[in-house]
Amino acid sequence: MKVIVGLGNPGKEYDQTRHNIGFRIADYVNKENGGSFSFDQKSNSEVSEMKINGAKVLLVKPQIFVNNSGKVVKKIIENYKLKIENLVVIHDDLDIPFGKVKASFGRSSAGHKGVESIIKALKTDKFYRIRVGTFNSQIVKIKKVKDKRKKVKGINDFVVDYFSSNEKPKINKVIKDAVQKIISVL
Repeated sequence: MKVIVGLGNPGKEYDQTRHNIGFRIADYVNKENGGSFSFDQKSNSEVSEMKINGAKVLLVKPQIFVNNSGKVVKKIIENYKLKIENLVVIHDDLDIPFGKVKASFGRSSAGHKGVESIIKALKTDKFYRIRVGTFNSQIVKIKKVKDKRKKVKGINDFVVDYFSSNEKPKINKVIKDAVQKIISVL
């Protein structure tokens, strides 16, 4: 069985934010494949089982903040007796321009705290990642800030902010592109 984990923060206030693009893609995959999420208390996550192109898939939305996702992913892997190399994690990526989606395997977290948490919990980076670009001109300005605390606060505020009015019309295409990347690694 493959496991697809969409990263995001629980709570309505985060629904449409950049950090929750993993949840949005998971919701799209779920709807397109006739799935139904239910709460798995053991792992503190919403899960949905389905088949995608003949592959049995467990779709997961951890109900914990992104930066602590490793706890949930580890429990999912253990509870369902899954192989780590069958894990696909979907997340936002500040190093990729908005509108671009990349698939990678066995790479460092590149500073993404949620991915870092997963690598630490699983003690490996040998899993797939679907990296959804959120980089835009706002990040360029934030990265130029000299004061480290202000820079970190700026980045944190950026990821939990909503997509801009210019970005919103393009989100559906980004989601569909991400789904194609997911299918390519299943």
